[in-house]
Amino acid sequence: MKVKMRRKTRWVVLLLVVAAGGVGLWRGLQRLHEPERGIPTAAVRRGRLDMKVYTDGELHARRSVMVVAPSVSGNLRIVRLAPTGTQVHNGDVVVEFDPSEQQYNLEENRFDLEEAEQEIAKAKADAAVQGAKDEVELLKAKFDVRRAELDMSKNELVSAIDAKKNLLALEEAKRHLTQLQQDIQSHSVSNQAALDVAQEKERKARLLMAQAESNIQSMSVKSTIDGLVSLKENERASGGFYFSGMKLPEYREGDQVGPGTLVAEVMNLEQMVVQCKVDEGDRANMNAGAAVEAHVDALPGRIFPAKVESVAGVASRGMPWSGNTTSKFDVAITMDKAGSEIRPGLTVQTVVEGGQTKDLLLVPPQALFEKDGKPFVYLQQGGNFVARQVKVTRRTESQVAIEGVSEGAQVALINPEEQPSKAATSASNQPALVGGGGR
Repeated sequence: MKVKMRRKTRWVVLLLVVAAGGVGLWRGLQRLHEPERGIPTAAVRRGRLDMKVYTDGELHARRSVMVVAPSVSGNLRIVRLAPTGTQVHNGDVVVEFDPSEQQYNLEENRFDLEEAEQEIAKAKADAAVQGAKDEVELLKAKFDVRRAELDMSKNELVSAIDAKKNLLALEEAKRHLTQLQQDIQSHSVSNQAALDVAQEKERKARLLMAQAESNIQSMSVKSTIDGLVSLKENERASGGFYFSGMKLPEYREGDQVGPGTLVAEVMNLEQMVVQCKVDEGDRANMNAGAAVEAHVDALPGRIFPAKVESVAGVASRGMPWSGNTTSKFDVAITMDKAGSEIRPGLTVQTVVEGGQTKDLLLVPPQALFEKDGKPFVYLQQGGNFVARQVKVTRRTESQVAIEGVSEGAQVALINPEEQPSKAATSASNQPALVGGGGR
């Protein structure tokens, strides 16, 4: 009787173990037909896409003029300077330099001019005296020749010796006349050369004098437009020592600057330009003339109308050592009549209206992946996810328009290939089988 009871108990335990294994096998088959747990999905939907581009930039004046030190020899000392933020008009003095050195040069050149004028007068007087003297000697030499010719006419009446003397006297008179004529010509050339030297000295003195007068006038640098003054940093203030992040003071009265140094800038605030950059993906949504909403960080809650003026056709990359080598496109956004509270250097957040596109298949940006430089999505098919190559037609920060999938399809928001395998998870969840004991 006891043997029968043991056999019956053994069969009951064996049946229970077989039943438990069947239940586990059935549950495992069910998991094969269920989507993987822990992988979020999103449906491909059809809709419209607002092609807005969000970017930020910095305000700059469209029109400005540079105020530089005049190009004169030596250093210049600032004696008067309009502070940063001063409103100036066309013709107002922005910076004035010490003109004492140029005034000294002017007086020196004026003295040289007066000296040259005296030399010219002396050269002319000497030439006149020499000319009068040469004229008297020329008349005398001509008279001597004429008298010798008259003496020669008496040779038939005098002795041969006297006739020979008259001939020699005539030849000597003619030789002296010829020599005197050559000397007179030489005197004229030398007198003219001396006069030319004096006149050249005068012209040089006048030129230097006019240059000194021009330099004195250039000591007062005036603005050629109406605008706001912005002083530049004085790089000489640190004695030539400079390191990154060092704050340099602006130019001030008493500072010395070299010729051609940029001292200040006058900016016309009637029209401001926001200089910003956009990524390659947003370049297609940026068109010249597009409407823009400009939000100035320093004036929260206010919206300034603007428009896209120009978009660069060639991308620029960051410096290799800056750590940012992403291609960017330069964009200029114009703000007309921004108001007196708008100043260059302020940061601006802009929203560019790129229009709307309708009847597009949209997915979140998280559902788009890349393999070998090509865009892919992972479509849910039964309990698995299959990679499907797609074509991206439009893109914003919140939505991506694609082609190559059907509306309503479920796509993974994370890469299923990077998740733990389902088989390993299922195996870890299987109950352990416990066998019955023998006798």
